[in-house]
Amino acid sequence: MKLLYNAQIYTLDPQHPTGSAILIDGDRVRAVADNATALLEQGRDVDVLDVGGRAVIPGLTDAHIHLSYYATGLQKVDCETSTLAECLRRVADRPRALPTEAWILGHGWNQNEWVGGYPTTSDLDAVAPLQPVYLTHKSLHSAWANSVALRLAGITAETLDPPDGAIGRDEHGNPTGILFEAAAQLVARFLPDPSVEQITQAIRAAQPALWQMGLTGLHDFDRRGCFSALQILHECGELGLRVIKSIPLDDLKEAVGVGLRTGFGDDFLRIGPVKAFADGALGPRTAAMLQPYEGEPQAQGMLMLDAEELFERGRPAVENGLSLAVHAIGDRANHEVLNAYGQLRKFERNTCTPLRHRIEHVQLLHPQDVSRLAELGVIASMQPIHATSDMLMAERYWGARSALSYAWRTQLEQGAALAFGSDAPVESPNPFWGIHAAVTRRRGDGSPGHDGWYPAQRLTVLEALRAYTHGAAYAAGLEDRLGRLAPHYLADLLVLDMNPFTCDPAQLRDIRPLATMVAGKWVWREI
Repeated sequence: MKLLYNAQIYTLDPQHPTGSAILIDGDRVRAVADNATALLEQGRDVDVLDVGGRAVIPGLTDAHIHLSYYATGLQKVDCETSTLAECLRRVADRPRALPTEAWILGHGWNQNEWVGGYPTTSDLDAVAPLQPVYLTHKSLHSAWANSVALRLAGITAETLDPPDGAIGRDEHGNPTGILFEAAAQLVARFLPDPSVEQITQAIRAAQPALWQMGLTGLHDFDRRGCFSALQILHECGELGLRVIKSIPLDDLKEAVGVGLRTGFGDDFLRIGPVKAFADGALGPRTAAMLQPYEGEPQAQGMLMLDAEELFERGRPAVENGLSLAVHAIGDRANHEVLNAYGQLRKFERNTCTPLRHRIEHVQLLHPQDVSRLAELGVIASMQPIHATSDMLMAERYWGARSALSYAWRTQLEQGAALAFGSDAPVESPNPFWGIHAAVTRRRGDGSPGHDGWYPAQRLTVLEALRAYTHGAAYAAGLEDRLGRLAPHYLADLLVLDMNPFTCDPAQLRDIRPLATMVAGKWVWREI
């Protein structure tokens, strides 16, 4: 057994919200109390740790991450720069270490942060003329390629836009190197796919960094290769994160064919929802809108699935016990998804037990749709750090509509369940950056000011923590064993260097775990 005492324990259990000592028996919490002596009497051979009055909270779960993309991306060019010139400098440095035929891969560029807007193939050709270059946008909803990459993919002025995608073109119709949504796959299909072994190694290497950030669980939205890698790690006893694994909509037929259902698995690796996309993203302005983007009367984004299509494609999932998680950013996309969920709820009443469906992102809602997630029992799977990253873009492209963007306070008050994540590698998976954004609505530099961006949407520290703990557990159907420090709950916890409930809100972003426990074992510890 393990006993942590002299602690400020925040259990997130409404029946016993705080304590000073916690007793761990195997992989479960045995008891939380204000008297360490009383707990010592409950067991023998107890390993005792004085945590020095520090805060202890449940382990945190990132409810939306692309794990293999994040893990393998740690080896890519970091394109998240404040200037185009700096991004190009980093790309130029990479060929020195690569053979001529190797692809230069990168992630994180955002034209909204650069003077002059979208870059072009010629910018990349100037620094990497011989090797194919493919750089994904920060949103993951567009990409930037050089001439070598476009040539390998056979993209010319005559190439037609694919369904649900668009090739960026100049005034003469020639490709600019910017590929929106599905058009990015015209190049991406030629990339060398990482092997399952490479993904396994990348996740193995990334786990300690995630533990040190305070993560003990993830809801992963990557594809089959990631699932295979996770199974290998689990079989070898090396999976130290509790993972809820989604299934791409394209793989639904195969999943149904082998009888997979949401909830199948164990407490470390478990089948989650079927993932679908209703639209694109704000950054490249492919999020589907009911009204045009500000200053762009012809631009209303890309709707990839309307309500009827989503109902028809989602019904086989529901019939076979698979919940849905649908990406929706723009107000039109969210409206269509809510209409589809309304149809599915009627279908469920006649055929099966209601499932815990989700909308991923919920970045902008029409006022008439604000109450519908709660009414339909749909989980709002949101990423607080998107609000502070996107606020300038939102103001520019959505204008006054931004008042109902990233509106987690509104959803909480309406009665919707919140589950918070990062969408890494779109953002950092550091959950304390997300908690800071949820509580302050400010960036790390303090902008846009003391009150934050649309301050009415700010949450309390407790509300934000619940979304990273109990809310994520509820979305996974694990709220009876995860997300709290209470008897019989799984012993996943953090010892923190600062108390989130008493520190200055501006310091929330800087909180660092000093120790991370998963299933009663220390996976990271420096105390």
